[in-house]
Amino acid sequence: MKIAKTFDWEMGHRLPFHKGKCKNLHGHSYKLRLEVEGDLDEQGMLIDFYDVKKIVNPIIENLDHACMVYKDDKDLIDALDKLNSKFVIVNFHSTAENICKYFVDEIKKISLPNNIKKITARVYETEDSYAEKNYELVRRRRIGN
Repeated sequence: MKIAKTFDWEMGHRLPFHKGKCKNLHGHSYKLRLEVEGDLDEQGMLIDFYDVKKIVNPIIENLDHACMVYKDDKDLIDALDKLNSKFVIVNFHSTAENICKYFVDEIKKISLPNNIKKITARVYETEDSYAEKNYELVRRRRIGN
């Protein structure tokens, strides 16, 4: 079984290495589509949508109306700090691919129910451009007691 929930947030960023317009500070209306796959529990549910929100909303809240800044982009960090603006420092360039990986890595830190076998994060940077990452949860079976 697979379920999915979509989340939206607004965030600024820049790609200092970029040879085009993306080297400039700009923002996007991002969208995350999180898919969860696994086996139904005894009630016929994979995971409650409310529980998916409890997992993802704190991550989104941290990023919403913030600027995601690469740790070595000292000029931007100093400028945002001087303006008393909300920003999140990360150890990667804020490409759609890396933001997608960021979500998977953050969700992996949370203890998910045992019936969940796979998560897929799809981050839309624009309406028609996205990055996607799958993560298969490794569940060890106990043998004996």
